[in-house]
Amino acid sequence: MTLSIGAKAPDFTLPSADGDIRLSDFRGKLVVLYFYPKDMTQTCTQQACGFRDAYSELTAHGAVIIGVSTDEVERHIRFRDKYGLPFLLLSDPDHEVCEKYGVWQQKKMYGREYMGIVRSTFLIDEEGRLIREWRNVRLKGHIDAVLQAIREYRESTSTEQKSAAAPTV
Repeated sequence: MTLSIGAKAPDFTLPSADGDIRLSDFRGKLVVLYFYPKDMTQTCTQQACGFRDAYSELTAHGAVIIGVSTDEVERHIRFRDKYGLPFLLLSDPDHEVCEKYGVWQQKKMYGREYMGIVRSTFLIDEEGRLIREWRNVRLKGHIDAVLQAIREYRESTSTEQKSAAAPTV
């Protein structure tokens, strides 16, 4: 599936340690929705800890962070607790949401082909529209790129609001 910048992000409901979570529950907030292959693996742990370490700056800009993988909720709880992750981790064991976002793809490792999650991040605005996407994410500089995109978005919406509020002469 192909998503278009400016289009509504596909809504969904997935289980978490805190119960079922709907994406639309976060209307009015920026959402950093990231998909990752597996809890407790080296790169996925580095990514989650990167979002954890940037959590206060992300939330200061009004953003909510949500991680999604095919791992079961119980594994997410162990992952969250072990690394002190302050954000939601959602379970998509049937990869339905992964397919909606186009991140469930054929992958290759050590000559073996299999289906899995391609590490990807989506930035969704307060109205539920997709404003930025990163696919095939490499970790180096990724969290900084997400923060920069949020800052730029905030600056542009602030400028638009000032323009709209300016009196016409």
